[in-house]
Formats: sequence, C-alpha cells, structure tokens
Amino acid sequence: MSELNIYADNNPQQAETYADYKTISALLQAQGVRFERWAAAAPLADAATQDEVIAAYRTDIERLMVDNGFQSVDVISLHPDHPDKAALRQKFLNEHTHTEYEVRFFVDGQGLFYLHIGDKVYTVLCEKGDLISVPAGTTHWFDMGANPRFKAIRLFTNPEGWVANFTGNDIAGRFPRLEN
Repeated sequence: MSELNIYADNNPQQAETYADYKTISALLQAQGVRFERWAAAAPLADAATQDEVIAAYRTDIERLMVDNGFQSVDVISLHPDHPDKAALRQKFLNEHTHTEYEVRFFVDGQGLFYLHIGDKVYTVLCEKGDLISVPAGTTHWFDMGANPRFKAIRLFTNPEGWVANFTGNDIAGRFPRLEN
C-alpha cells in the first residue's frame, strides 16, 4: 500500500502518516508534486519487454509527454539478484536535484522517494500502479532498499537521462531507509 510520511527535517523519529490515495495525492499536489494511479490497458506478463510495458501505458505516457515536453521514455527493472544493487542503491541515496522533472511510474514492486521541501521531509512509498513526478529543482533522494524489486517507467526531457546535482547535505543518512 502506498504511504506518505511527513517529518520535520530535524526530527526523523516522528512523522504524520497517510495511506489514503486521495489524501496523499492532495498533500503532494500542494507541494507541486504529481501523484497518480495508472492502470494498464492490457495485462502484462512478468517478463514483458520494454515495448510491451510502454504500449500498456501508452495513453498516460503520451499525456505526460505532451503536458511536460518529455522527449524519451524507457523502462528500468531491478531485482534482488542484480550484481550491482548495492552500488546502484548508494548512487540515489544522497540528496540531489535535477534540472528536469524526475518521473517514475511503478509497473511493479516498490521504491521510497524522500522530498526535502522547506523544513519538511516527505517520504513517499510508491508501489505498483503509482506515478510520482518530482518537480525540477526539488531536493530529494531515493531508496530502492537492500533487496530492490521494481519495474518502472521513466520519462525524460534531457537526452542524457538521469543527471543529478548533489547538494552535499547529509540529511539522507538521518532518515529511515526502505526495508525490503
């Protein structure tokens, strides 16, 4: 189940917790963050190819591409047996920003986004069917957990794909990690 926790950025031990989709969506929208639920237009096999995954969500993908000027779309998949899972996890665990939206739609599995907005940290547990769109310039980090299992659609305006500008802030190390 999707979950939103809102912490004071100086108190990672105490959070307000929300599990209702409409409440999560409204609270994130107030911060400029898009949170949606999508359904596939056709059933997908676990071993579905990138083209099959994109075809199943084509209507929603095209809507976002038109609305936000995205130029490319791909599918990323990680599993607990991936040989580079620890290095990949570490890559995303430090606070950073992007010059473009960071958009992820979870076709399967889960991941935990942390949004550092003002004096709050919003943790958003995204699961199958969830889309999150983090606005350009928003400080954030991402945890896929020690045993990642997810398949996600990514949309980009930058032809180089994922490019992070790390803040140097050590805040990410103070907040609970995704346990999977």
